[in-house]
Amino acid sequence: MNSDKKLTIAIDGHSSCGKSTVAKALAKLLNYKYIDSGAMYRAITLFCIEQNLVSDSIIDEEKLAQSIDKIRIDFRINDSTRQSETFLNNIRVEDKIREIEVSNLVSPVSKIAFVREALVAQQRSLSDGEGTVMDGRDIGTVVFPDADIKIFMTADAETRAKRRYDELIAKGQTVSIQEIRSNINQRDYIDSNRDISPLKQAEDALVLDNSDLSREEQLKWITDIIAERFNWTIS
Repeated sequence: MNSDKKLTIAIDGHSSCGKSTVAKALAKLLNYKYIDSGAMYRAITLFCIEQNLVSDSIIDEEKLAQSIDKIRIDFRINDSTRQSETFLNNIRVEDKIREIEVSNLVSPVSKIAFVREALVAQQRSLSDGEGTVMDGRDIGTVVFPDADIKIFMTADAETRAKRRYDELIAKGQTVSIQEIRSNINQRDYIDSNRDISPLKQAEDALVLDNSDLSREEQLKWITDIIAERFNWTIS
């Protein structure tokens, strides 16, 4: 593989379509930095919950604004699993940010303009010119509009709900498939219709519908594109 050119790879798409799973695998394969932008918005949401900044699903934006510059999110590799994990102000929050309470509030938090501005700055800083794989909703359109590779991932809503349900059940959480389906539909609507950085496909993004693809097939689909475009041999 040609290691001289360090690529920026942006993977956007709908919630629960497996962006993070594929992005993590791709970063590991390329020995690149992985940045989960969705986890960053989830971490801000968890901060709001833990600091009692939420009442009846309404965020206290004034108090959050007073704290936003003091919130730092980073990713560290777990020595045992070799997986990237999310830290909020130096505290590991990887499991907490995946809980349904956070999922139900993350879209309202994500549409707050000053939250997006703060996190986009952190995301660009985290990349810092290194080979980077980042996934989210607006990576190819806002965070890295000049990314070398842009992928827009999607899958049908029922498939996404089943995948998310299986993931949470495996972690021991008590949820219903109806609750997950409702959450996904709500997040799709909010993400696509917000005024600030709505979820949309970049004009030069390649669409990956993974409804019927395994994780291995998805990874091969992306690496084949990289190999062809940059004349790389990836193994």
